[in-house]
Amino acid sequence: MSSTQAQEYPARTVTVIVPFAAGGPADITGRIVADIFSRHLGQKFVVENVGGAGGTTGALRAARAAADGYTILSGHLGTNALAPAFYPNLGYDPQTDFAPIGLTAEYPELLVVRKDFPANNLKEFVVYAKANREKLNVGHAGLGSVSYIGCLLLHAAIGIKPTMIPFTGTAPVLNAMLGGQVDYECDPVLGTLSQVQAGNVKALAVAARKRSPLLPDVPTSHEQGLPEFDIAPFYAVFVPSGTPQVVVDKLAAALSKGLDEEAVQKRLTELGADSVEQSRRGPKALADLVKSEAARLTPVLKAAAEK
Repeated sequence: MSSTQAQEYPARTVTVIVPFAAGGPADITGRIVADIFSRHLGQKFVVENVGGAGGTTGALRAARAAADGYTILSGHLGTNALAPAFYPNLGYDPQTDFAPIGLTAEYPELLVVRKDFPANNLKEFVVYAKANREKLNVGHAGLGSVSYIGCLLLHAAIGIKPTMIPFTGTAPVLNAMLGGQVDYECDPVLGTLSQVQAGNVKALAVAARKRSPLLPDVPTSHEQGLPEFDIAPFYAVFVPSGTPQVVVDKLAAALSKGLDEEAVQKRLTELGADSVEQSRRGPKALADLVKSEAARLTPVLKAAAEK
């Protein structure tokens, strides 16, 4: 790509790869991102859902795309920090094959149990889980998905290794929980919000320091004495390594402008996201976040995943 082409970027439609199925937090976040870029950069940014293998199928496709700014990845904690812990033959290195653009959102996770589960808070859950570890069934959206990572952290904190059942996404997990086949799941607040509000499932803890404005009555893991269960997966934008700096800068500036918009902030808040402060925006802050989360969580997850 010549410097002139880079200056004129984007001159045609850009593909935003969302490495998960339509409808979940990753997809909704990716569409917010595509909309921000379309409006601020004056070209079409089109979302393509490429699901499979905990998001790594889509991430690999993005990693191998031309480094010209016309393929973007809207990835997350799993695809861009922790995937090597689960997939030894990944085909890409999250930290060297991608250039970071910026953080879009973080969604604190929620521990949700089926309606008739014997525990009504985190302490009761821990007691019950330790006593019935052989009987428990946990639903998740695939190896390395945020629901898988969240519950692994919870299990590591409690010291249990229950049966983990993979589904194609968190919507099917929820259906299985409503049907009584799954005891609990860990997922961003948005994923289970409507069912919690309807009283069809019980929310026992937000895996964060502060409560979620969407569920103000649900206490945090920190309040309930289990600070190790702390997980708010990041969702962020990446391009293939080697993308011209001028393109990276344009994308980062457009994303930051979008995050300043009242309508975007309102939408993200409605989805249960923590807003991204100015100091945590842009490529460097995202690169640091990827490194620190990989360092914090990889050892715990590797130990927890070893049966």
